[in-house]
Amino acid sequence: MSRPFRFGVNMLTIASGSAWRRKCRRAEDLGYDVVLVPDHLGRPAPFPALVAAAEATERPRLGTFVLNAGFWNPALLAREVATTDLLTGGRLELGLGTGYVRAEHDTAGLPWGAPGERVAHLTHTVEELERLLGDAEHEPKAAQRPRPPLLIGGNGPRMLRLAARYADIVAFTGGRAAPGKPEGTLELLTPDALDATLTAYHKAATDRATPAELNILVQQVLVTDDRRATAREIADHGIGVDEEQALRVPTFLIGTASQMAEQLREHRERYGFSYITVLDPFMEAFAPVVEELKGD
Repeated sequence: MSRPFRFGVNMLTIASGSAWRRKCRRAEDLGYDVVLVPDHLGRPAPFPALVAAAEATERPRLGTFVLNAGFWNPALLAREVATTDLLTGGRLELGLGTGYVRAEHDTAGLPWGAPGERVAHLTHTVEELERLLGDAEHEPKAAQRPRPPLLIGGNGPRMLRLAARYADIVAFTGGRAAPGKPEGTLELLTPDALDATLTAYHKAATDRATPAELNILVQQVLVTDDRRATAREIADHGIGVDEEQALRVPTFLIGTASQMAEQLREHRERYGFSYITVLDPFMEAFAPVVEELKGD
C-alpha cells in the first residue's frame, strides 16, 4: 500500500524577519506539510530560521534540507538539534548530507576531503547523534525521543547503505555531478539511472523492520499546456536527459496541475516517492497540485 503524499517547500532566501514569517505562513496556508531550510553559505542559517518559522506557523513540520555535515561538529550539532526541537515544540526533522560544493568549505576555512572522507564524516556524525541524543543524560533533551526523525540525502552506494541503516526518510536528488563541468554543477539522472539507484537502496534496506519514507526534490515546476515543447526546451539545455526522458524524470514536473498530479502518482508507483519537496520559487505554482493530492 502506498504512503499518503506529503509536501515540503525548501526556503532559499530571507529578506527580513517579517517577510520570512509571512512566507512561512503562506506555505502553511497553501497546504505544505513541511517548511525546510538548506545549509549553504549565502543562504539563511537553518536553525534560527526554523525557530522563527515555528513561531509563525502552527501545523507544518520543520526541517533542514539538508545540513552539510562538513560544517558541523557532532557534539555541537546535537546541542543545536535538541534546542531547536524543544523551541519548535517537537516539530523538527533533521536532514543530513555530505555537502557537494567545495568553494563553500574553502570560504569557511574548512577541510574538503575526498568523497570517501566526506561520507566517513557524515557516518561519524550520524552515529554520534544517535549516541548523544539517545543518552538519557544528554542535555538539552530533544522534545522527540530518542531524537527527531532523520533524513539522509544522497545517491552513492555508501550513502545508500548509511541511509538504509539509519534514516527514517531517504532523500534522492535525482541528480549527479556533471562530468567535465565546474564542481557543484549537477545533471539530471535519467529514469533508468534513478531506477538503478532505488534498486541499490532497496537491496541495502532489506533488513529494515520499517520501510523509510522516500523523498524526491523537484527542481522545477513548469506550468504549460504543451508538455512536449517544454520537454524539448529542457533537453536543449544539455542537463543529462533527452526530450522523452524529460517528460518522465521525477525531478521536473511539466504540464497542468492535473497532469502534474498524475505524474506524481506515477512516480510514487514506480519509485516509491511519497514525500515531495519543491523549491520556494515554485511554491505558488505547485500549490494547486498540493490541493489536488491532499489525502491521496
